[in-house]
Amino acid sequence: MTDIFRPAVLRPAHYVILALLALATFLPGFTTIPPFDRDESRFAQATRQMLETHDFVSIRFQDEARNKKPVGIHWLQSATVTAVQAVTGDHDPETTPIWAYRLPSLIGAVAAVLLTAWAGQLLFGATAGFGAGLLMAVSVLLGVEARMAKTDAVLLATVVAAMGALGRIYLDRRKPLPPTWGLTLTFWVALGVGILIKGPVILLPVLGSIVTLGFADRDWSWLKGLRPLPGLAIVLAMVLPWAIAIAVATKGQFFADAIGHEFLGKVNSGQEKHAGPPGYYLITFWLSFWPGSLLVGLGAAWAWRRRHDDAVRFCLAWIVPTWLIFEAVATKLPHYVLPTFPALAFLGMAALLSRIDAKAAAGRGSTQGTLDQATTAGRIGRWAVVIVYLVITVALAILGAGAPLRLEGTNLPAGFVAGGLALATGIAFVVLERIGCLQRLTLGVAAGGALSMISILGLVMPSLKAMWLSPAIAQAVADHRLCPTSVLAASGYTEPSMVFLVGTKTKLGEPDMVANHLADDPGCGLALVRDKEEPAFAAQLAARGLSPELVKHFRGFNYSRGNWANLALYRAGAPVNAPAAEPAPATPQP
Repeated sequence: MTDIFRPAVLRPAHYVILALLALATFLPGFTTIPPFDRDESRFAQATRQMLETHDFVSIRFQDEARNKKPVGIHWLQSATVTAVQAVTGDHDPETTPIWAYRLPSLIGAVAAVLLTAWAGQLLFGATAGFGAGLLMAVSVLLGVEARMAKTDAVLLATVVAAMGALGRIYLDRRKPLPPTWGLTLTFWVALGVGILIKGPVILLPVLGSIVTLGFADRDWSWLKGLRPLPGLAIVLAMVLPWAIAIAVATKGQFFADAIGHEFLGKVNSGQEKHAGPPGYYLITFWLSFWPGSLLVGLGAAWAWRRRHDDAVRFCLAWIVPTWLIFEAVATKLPHYVLPTFPALAFLGMAALLSRIDAKAAAGRGSTQGTLDQATTAGRIGRWAVVIVYLVITVALAILGAGAPLRLEGTNLPAGFVAGGLALATGIAFVVLERIGCLQRLTLGVAAGGALSMISILGLVMPSLKAMWLSPAIAQAVADHRLCPTSVLAASGYTEPSMVFLVGTKTKLGEPDMVANHLADDPGCGLALVRDKEEPAFAAQLAARGLSPELVKHFRGFNYSRGNWANLALYRAGAPVNAPAAEPAPATPQP
């Protein structure tokens, strides 16, 4: 590392470097990747309907109340969409591109990187904070979340802000002076914003760490530094107005659904087939935090040995309760543990810096500090981590190079570039670590990780046409609609991305509904049917005296369901019993 990568204090230049790295990693593919299914498209569509109806209290997806998450992300998306419309001059919500809805996630992801550096400096010093920010900027999961119009990137920013302030207050608990109002306000405002974004999820790391530290230390007095009474008043002032408004608008149903079904319902059952066994996050972490997962794995033993150090103790209290709760919950998705990633990055970087200092001390002949791999158990553990990391690296390289062949039936140069970069990054990272070239590790992982994410998410993913069925359907509907008011009815393929791209009035249902739609509007209606539903659809249409006219056929991979889909776009054809057209009179021969 050069001096700029081992700062004594973070300066504006360091935050500029982190912001530029984050933007360079997050922006490729940001505007070219179509809407994801299912959550992104549901969030974006609900925001679009807010803009269409000017109802900024209730949250709806088409005619269905979406009583799942609070309104905060929809307000942020409404603001960015309105700003984009003002710049472009196009004020039609149905023509606003998906990237306008993604802007809050992009801003939240960049903010999370910068706040990670800030919080890391408060806990472990500037070098650890800066390195942790680099790891977050190039991590796989945050790169994906930065490109998706949903809650998790923004939630992460609020969690890091709240936990950074809380951690500094905890570390300063023995000082005679109370914490500054700046730290206190940062904690409570971040908590209020986090609740508006994703409800009680932010309370898991916050309360989990407070309770764990309180019982472990047998000391709760430091919580007075949070100034609880004015702090709670701030949070209530932020959250209560909308909470009361949505309770009145839905007659209390929002909280019954959001807490009873959405939040608590995930504990006992894997919703939407998103189930997994205990240990799920321990396995997926190696990929979701790649390439920085190597440092975290190698630093685990170091963190446990230093669990009595205040900063390490705080990070463990941040990570362990939240992680265990999500491992116990039946519904599992990789992004659920994202709020713990900054703390893991802090521990990984702190362990790396400890090894650097120990190596330097050994080189000077000092007897202080020993390298972690000095014992046999340490060497075995480190090699186990390295092997797991290399396996994940190879899997990521195969995914980058092999996805085009699997989905498109052909090789893409971008796929080989992506796979090669991922493989080279992982191997170089391991080699530098194993030969003790530790000073270049952070810079190398930042550069290699950024290039890998740029190639995979920026080049490969947008080119996988087979997995983007909804854009192809939307284009066909636009090309073949018979009237300006044509509405599409679909059966067998009901993904939210299609609703977002085709229009709010799109109808989703069974084959008989689709047949009724064509029968009721034979001049303008369009129908989309999956091959499994085609016999029932054709029979229903024949019973109404119509035969379907094929417009276009689609085949693609429905990744949200994990299977291939054959779809057909129809419009109403001639009536089945229509009289044949009379032949034209013969032309007299001369």
